[in-house]
Amino acid sequence: MGDGWFVRLGGVVRGASRSRAAARHRRRRGVLSVRPYTVPCMATRTKSAKERPSYRCTECGWQTAKWLGRCPECQAWGTVEEYGAPAVRTTAPGRVTSSALPIGQVDGRQATARSTGVPELDRVLGGGLVPGAVVLLAGEPGVGKSTLLLDVAAKAASDEHRTLYITGEESASQVRLRADRIKAVDDHLYLAAETDLSAVLGHLDAVKPSLLILDSVQTVASPEIDGAPGGMAQVREVAGALIRASKERGMSTLLVGHVTKDGAIAGPRLLEHLVDVVLHFEGDRHARLRLVRGVKNRYGATDEVGCFELHDEGIIGLTDPSGLFLTRRDEPVPGTCLTVTLEGRRPLVAEVQALTVDSQIPSPRRTTSGLETSRVSMMLAVLEQRGRISALGKRDIYSATVGGVKLSEPAADLAIALALASAASDTPLPKNLVAIGEVGLAGEVRRVTGVQRRLSEAHRLGFTHALVPGDPGKIPAGMKVLEVADIGDALRVLPRSRRREAPRDAEDRR
Repeated sequence: MGDGWFVRLGGVVRGASRSRAAARHRRRRGVLSVRPYTVPCMATRTKSAKERPSYRCTECGWQTAKWLGRCPECQAWGTVEEYGAPAVRTTAPGRVTSSALPIGQVDGRQATARSTGVPELDRVLGGGLVPGAVVLLAGEPGVGKSTLLLDVAAKAASDEHRTLYITGEESASQVRLRADRIKAVDDHLYLAAETDLSAVLGHLDAVKPSLLILDSVQTVASPEIDGAPGGMAQVREVAGALIRASKERGMSTLLVGHVTKDGAIAGPRLLEHLVDVVLHFEGDRHARLRLVRGVKNRYGATDEVGCFELHDEGIIGLTDPSGLFLTRRDEPVPGTCLTVTLEGRRPLVAEVQALTVDSQIPSPRRTTSGLETSRVSMMLAVLEQRGRISALGKRDIYSATVGGVKLSEPAADLAIALALASAASDTPLPKNLVAIGEVGLAGEVRRVTGVQRRLSEAHRLGFTHALVPGDPGKIPAGMKVLEVADIGDALRVLPRSRRREAPRDAEDRR
């Protein structure tokens, strides 16, 4: 409406000459006057109806301004679709960087691995570092990541291959002190302390290294990205920039990653997808043994494990780590049993120990170290029900491994059961005996993988007798193998004269 218009009941009155009569009419009828107003022009709208998205039913043509799962007109489900939306833009074909070739004509020599100088790390990497590969090494604080990589940096440096070590957590002088302690000083090893991504890329242009070690990726930040160092956006940007630089220069890169309290790698999950190799550095800080496991490897197998020993002078690789998990004795001791576990492809001989004492409390203690508490409890139940050894129910039981090794695979069940039975009867097992096998709840001894590999490792270390499940395959020459079908057959290896001293059931105790 234009200026000078007003509304009354029963119709519309025009003109200013009838304003008084209209006012009296409004007062009598109780109608409030309407102030003159101006209708806004349609051209002032910021968004036309054509630009707003609309939804239409493909069955009946009913339209609405928002999406619905069911059309209220024809009651059809899933027929309301958007129409009138702006067209989707597509990327036009561009210039290719290199022409596609048949896979047989691609030169594979560019991906030849180069040794790091540490054989145990080369084992996990699949032979060494591939030019252009990006490796992520993660582990708990204090496990020895920086010490291992500093040793790798010094051994990989040479006249033709420079190494650049970037530290974001320590100063250059602190790293130099550790390098002097572990004898990792080399003229071709360059060291810098930086937390700025642009400065790190500047060092790459100046040094032109063949190997870059960044300790750690959570401490470096890009000034072009908002957020504190270690955030998801910063970690993604830093890792992406270093990966691009590695691929363009043919430079191998080792990134140190932090872990959360749950043991997962800190930062976005995309980081593990972008890198070529993901390694986990494990180990108990109170033990000397350290293990490097391959979680992801584009250039080799992921079931390899590298063993290291951490001491005051640094960290060294162990080509034969089985000696750390054994106790050398002249005579066998009750409550001990040996087994062979597989860490990746590597067989390791480990010792299981058990001790049982009379309990002074109503609820006996069950303490484990290096073993899963649930599996020890299962073996106790199997021995009591299937092996008819009732002396374990009311006694405190302590079970552990030697050397800090952790046994989690089912192949150690038979050794755990025999160690518990030996401790309960105070009867030692025969000397030079290893036990391999999984024990089920019905008391049966099941087959496990890699029996031949386990027996070969035990024979190499001088063990002459073994308890294994049925059909073990090829047996090493000079080794006596006893196939057992259930836990009853396995308990027969205990000497009978001493085994009878342990109470077996209620009738025997009477």
